[in-house]
Amino acid sequence: MPWGGSAGPGRLGVLLVTVTALATGCADTRQPTGAPAFEPMETSATSSASADGTPTAAPTPTASAKPSSSPSKKPSTPPPTTGNRYAFPVQTGNVAYHPTHSAYPATDIFANCGSPVVAVTNGRILEVSRVDRYSKTGPQGPNNGGKAVSLLGDDGVRYYGSHLTNVAGGIEAGVRVRAGQQVGTVGKTGNANNVCHLHFGISPPCEKTADWWIRRGVVWPASFLDAWRKKRNTSPAAKVRDWRADNGCPKAP
Repeated sequence: MPWGGSAGPGRLGVLLVTVTALATGCADTRQPTGAPAFEPMETSATSSASADGTPTAAPTPTASAKPSSSPSKKPSTPPPTTGNRYAFPVQTGNVAYHPTHSAYPATDIFANCGSPVVAVTNGRILEVSRVDRYSKTGPQGPNNGGKAVSLLGDDGVRYYGSHLTNVAGGIEAGVRVRAGQQVGTVGKTGNANNVCHLHFGISPPCEKTADWWIRRGVVWPASFLDAWRKKRNTSPAAKVRDWRADNGCPKAP
């Protein structure tokens, strides 16, 4: 679910390099013995559910545990467009993202802090985290996302955005939203390595709450993001169904 700085011609190249440097910030360093690695959405002080890098040098990415067999490193071509409407999750001109991500399928979308984050499709809010509970000395995984929102689309897909500066008013678990409706703003809360960006993950709903190791992302988003930027209503639903058919809804290792 954001992104750092403005992306001019030269800046964009720096941002793309930064994606690699962010790997540690958007990946948990813990091994399967505790909880799988990464993007959490922590419990919100006002919500009914729980929630789940800088252009300067960042730590070397650390491999993280995978709940089940992972997809290949390169995203595959998305399926044909559908009747559902889709919107690019960050509404700003200065935005950049990379087709790959450290350790598991997801995308870090870089944009200025405060840029609007919107619902990518019509659906219902599943989880909201309005409080940043991440600590470098605490559990690495469940709270990595800082302030975050997850949405269950009418297409049956869960969409997750984290590291938000804030969550929009009225966005609570159970509330229906429409494609393009603002749900928060880009930020650098949680384990974001102090870089403004949105961690964006696509997954099946599974337990619907608290299964952060799945919610952080299991299907590569970049090809869908490409389509949505071009105003194509390309759905990840088939990819998500295939993943669930192959992997089920694994528990944390």
